[in-house]
Amino acid sequence: MSISPDVKASLRILVIDDDRTLREGCASVLQLEGYNVNFIGRGDEALDAVKRRKFDIILVDLYMTPVSGMEILRAALQAHRDTIVVVMTGNPSVSTSIEALRAGAWDYLPKPFSATHLQVLVGRASHAVLVARETRDLRLQLLKQNGNSDKISLLGISPAFRKAVELARKVASTDASVMISGESGTGKEVIAQFIHRHSRRASRKLVPINCAALPEPLLESEMFGHRKGAFTGADRDKPGLLETANGGTLFLDELTEMSGPLQAKLLRVLQDGVVRRVGSETQDAVVDVRFISATNRDPQEAVNTGVLREDLYYRLRVVPIKLPPLRKRLEDIPLLAIHFLAYYWERHRPAGELAPKLTESSIEFLRSRPWRGNVRELQNVIEHVAVLAEAGQPIQPEDIPVYDDAPMLPGDTTLSGIMDEPYHPAKDRLIAQFEQEYLSRLVARAGGNMSKAARLANIDRTTLYRLMEKHNVRREELAGGE
Repeated sequence: MSISPDVKASLRILVIDDDRTLREGCASVLQLEGYNVNFIGRGDEALDAVKRRKFDIILVDLYMTPVSGMEILRAALQAHRDTIVVVMTGNPSVSTSIEALRAGAWDYLPKPFSATHLQVLVGRASHAVLVARETRDLRLQLLKQNGNSDKISLLGISPAFRKAVELARKVASTDASVMISGESGTGKEVIAQFIHRHSRRASRKLVPINCAALPEPLLESEMFGHRKGAFTGADRDKPGLLETANGGTLFLDELTEMSGPLQAKLLRVLQDGVVRRVGSETQDAVVDVRFISATNRDPQEAVNTGVLREDLYYRLRVVPIKLPPLRKRLEDIPLLAIHFLAYYWERHRPAGELAPKLTESSIEFLRSRPWRGNVRELQNVIEHVAVLAEAGQPIQPEDIPVYDDAPMLPGDTTLSGIMDEPYHPAKDRLIAQFEQEYLSRLVARAGGNMSKAARLANIDRTTLYRLMEKHNVRREELAGGE
């Protein structure tokens, strides 16, 4: 299958091998073919990269150090199950090839191999990636044809949610910047997609970027692009996502995780549309982009604490939209649950099987749950039910999994039990539990980096270490739970 240059450039390929000559040779061959190629020489760095960033195709040496190729294979597929992973090795054997294929490898490439062999294999892998993309697109088209896309994407009758939807509908036809806030899992990206689909930019791309998923240098390169030679591995000029989104919409997810210097550079683009790539001394492009941003924090609080620049905040928050958590949309839970059940039943079960139905007691059980993960958590729970339910049988509350991973209070005491205790002891225990949970989540967000954790919490490191000492927790324990 012939692949156009534009499509080749859109395919992200990662070459992982501790043999410098081989990895740079592979990268050079594939870059000459027009692919977007990165390469890494250490197993531990590769492990971090595949967890943080999605690649379409990964070529990995089986015998890497200090992390093996099998570990990298498993981590890559766990993070992004549709990634194609090709395992390379200079010591091929039947047992290792079977082990790799059973672990999810797409193919096995014995060393040494020729440039032609590499080109053919990556061409096949690229074709598989494109077929998977087309399949996903077709599924989405079929879903849209089964009803009004608004109803499917934005199900809900609760007043707070309908107010947010109506505001999104009104602002969609304009070019105003929109800032969407709400807890994780409330549907911020769905609202962003809705706005873009109903805008005059709908024929152009909606380009999403997660500001929390990439380290600062990589985020800058992804957003603004780079010039050849700007840094190690920058073997050619590469446009950033701002240029890719020209004429369309850029969706900045988790905006408040962006560093101050990058915020300043983004502000320049908002002000005059000028993009300067990393390593460039001149203006590289002038872009026409609509901005939609999202955060699970209170944007005004982020400004007050210095996490978000005030001038950038006002530029991006022309129209604010706040999404309510699912626990404040109780009347929407039956609608969402029934929709998800029908969707996942059709997706996972053979055609013609009679779908089960949720009983009234099951609906009431769903309405009673706290839904800390909001709509996303409800969606995952109902998918679990759809996979395991018996055809045509009613779904009872005991058939619904409970994912309540909130830590128990000391002594396994329930909150209601603590509320029966004297005021001061109850208060102290609740505060201690809050601090422990907050520390755990904070250090996990920061990846074990204490400086970043202190900055995210807007406290100094001395205070952070004092809290950790108070609760007898170690950084390794917290970061390891991520």
